[in-house]
Amino acid sequence: MTGLDSPPGNPGSPPSELDKLRRRVTALSGKRDEAEARLHALLGSLLSLDDVLADTRRRAGALHEARSARETASAALALGEQIEAAHLMLRAEFARHDVDPMGAVGKAADPTEMRVVGTEPHPSLPDGTVLREKVTGFRRGSAVLRAAQVVVAVPGPAPEPVPDSVPGPASDPVRAQPRRTTRAQRRLLRKPSARRGHRSRHA
Repeated sequence: MTGLDSPPGNPGSPPSELDKLRRRVTALSGKRDEAEARLHALLGSLLSLDDVLADTRRRAGALHEARSARETASAALALGEQIEAAHLMLRAEFARHDVDPMGAVGKAADPTEMRVVGTEPHPSLPDGTVLREKVTGFRRGSAVLRAAQVVVAVPGPAPEPVPDSVPGPASDPVRAQPRRTTRAQRRLLRKPSARRGHRSRHA
């Protein structure tokens, strides 16, 4: 026999190059089968998520077609529940494959895992503390799968809430009162029948 089908060497002798190659091929084949099985399981689990998203789209259509406030509220509630269910399904599948969110809020910004995209004054938190994630970061095991994009605290007073702007009379481009017409404009706007009736009375 020749190639990989040749019999292994004597049990007491060190492994030959052919034995080493055979073992590597066996190990790689096992890893490939394991990767394909995990991919198949992942794709199979995403089918249920596709079902939920399809139903969510249907419920979104029902929200637009609602004819009363009660129907609108009911459709909006159902839509929110569907979105939450889809999110929980996706996070559960992530966790099954050892993928977890970083949970960066409240921690010191770590440049190896996070990218600072904004700052905000805060009166009490230490400089560089993560206030919120604009993009959630994820780890797979101990490795960074995606860096988080975060907004961090800097020393200073907390920003005042911005009030809702209500246009007043000065900022309203539409005049509250209609513009008055001149006497000449009123003569032009007068109906022809009215002018004819005026002439007949003074004939």
